[in-house]
Amino acid sequence: MAVLVATAGGALGAPAAADGETPPGRVEFPTRCLPAAEGPTAARIEVDDPAPGVGDTVTVTYRLDRTPAVPPPRAGAPAPTGRILLGGAQTGEVTLASPDPDPDPDPDPAPDGGPGPVTPAAGAAGVVMRGSFVVGEAGEITLTPGGYSVGGVACAVAGPSAPVASRITAAPLPVMNLRGLALGTSYGEPGARVRITGAGFPPGAAVTVAGRAGAAGTADRAAATADRSGAFAAELVVADRGTTGVVAYEGAAWSAERGTRPEPYTVVEPAPAVGSLTMTQAGAAITLGAVGYGGGGAADGRIGTVTVVDTRGPGTGRWTLRGRLTGFTGADGAPVPGAVLAWAPSCAGGGCTAGGPGVVGPEGAVLASGAGGTSTIDATVTLRLPAYTPPGAYRAALTLTLS
Repeated sequence: MAVLVATAGGALGAPAAADGETPPGRVEFPTRCLPAAEGPTAARIEVDDPAPGVGDTVTVTYRLDRTPAVPPPRAGAPAPTGRILLGGAQTGEVTLASPDPDPDPDPDPAPDGGPGPVTPAAGAAGVVMRGSFVVGEAGEITLTPGGYSVGGVACAVAGPSAPVASRITAAPLPVMNLRGLALGTSYGEPGARVRITGAGFPPGAAVTVAGRAGAAGTADRAAATADRSGAFAAELVVADRGTTGVVAYEGAAWSAERGTRPEPYTVVEPAPAVGSLTMTQAGAAITLGAVGYGGGGAADGRIGTVTVVDTRGPGTGRWTLRGRLTGFTGADGAPVPGAVLAWAPSCAGGGCTAGGPGVVGPEGAVLASGAGGTSTIDATVTLRLPAYTPPGAYRAALTLTLS
């Protein structure tokens, strides 16, 4: 197969660009060919994708526009081959071969009866070779012409190397962002403290936790450091009423590559106060009488009067006043097994209803309930001690809770 176009000077010719300028990617370099011939080679290197990604296949076209004077190729000669040298971010070489079939399988005979040379009419404007390579590294990769063989004649670059004829810039593979965070709660009043946990960060990374309002940041900020597993925990005070989400990120500002996606958060304005529910007591201590030693018995007393004021207005529900008693203990902390305290509640005003009489223990009992207005609550109490309780002073705590 012969694809070399022979000129009168034995060089391979190519048409100039329409405006007379050098075609893009064309370079010239000295070459030395065997059998003995040397001179400049003009070549072009073209790629089908100047901006591939790592892992992509790039097809390279090597065009010879001019070569030194070499013997004309004969029919049946080997197909043109060549190579391209890779440099920069990726090194190596690309092997190329002519993709064109023999354009003249039955050439005119030479004067001596053998196969004749390929003429410009029977050939092409230049030798074209193609090959491909897989991009293995990100960054700029240079493509430089190397040696070639046309019609069985091998030509090598005479000198250190040919000029770079083409450059491509390979993009790195996309990196999956595994960063994520979780909020202890998704809403709260202004100034609420929110626990933030995150994972997927580089170990030891400085992490900023920040409030977001759409695509913009807010004044809410907290700092954390990822542990050796890439996790972190922080507390964020959400005081900015414009905060609608929370993110975590590395570096000076949030980015999709080094930050988490926003987690929604709602700032809830506190409800306006509508009245109140309060409780006061006229003296908190209850003093009980003495019980004779040996036979056991009861000691009586009464709680200090409790006043409940409810100004919350209609529709706010009833209030409940409950009491809970701890066990009785002596001065040395020893308990009094079998000690029982019972009460008999009473109340007046404000729609108040007294709780039923009965024992008050650690499980608690209702003292009274009501709704609206002012109520006063009292209760008599009786302590019963078992026989042969050791002499001494004993104490217990009675806790009243209004809800």
